[in-house]
Amino acid sequence: MSTPIDSPDQGGLATLDRELEELIREESIEPGDHERFSHYVKKEKILESAITGKPVRALCGKKWTPGRDPEKFPVCPSCKEIYESLNK
Repeated sequence: MSTPIDSPDQGGLATLDRELEELIREESIEPGDHERFSHYVKKEKILESAITGKPVRALCGKKWTPGRDPEKFPVCPSCKEIYESLNK
């Protein structure tokens, strides 16, 4: 009798690994200022990213996978400008 791990086409961990690799290849993560700034992103998107590992998109358009303490970086000027224009 085979197990799902032995038969990757029938599901199991091997299928999940393949699907994750495909998602990573499909997502193009932009390099840039996200290393230097904290960006504005909806809280639920941050939570979703923490659970799934899926990248998020900031108000300014930057796309990345959060992993650093945003308190340690200055706020992205573009995100701040967009956020302030939304609250008027």
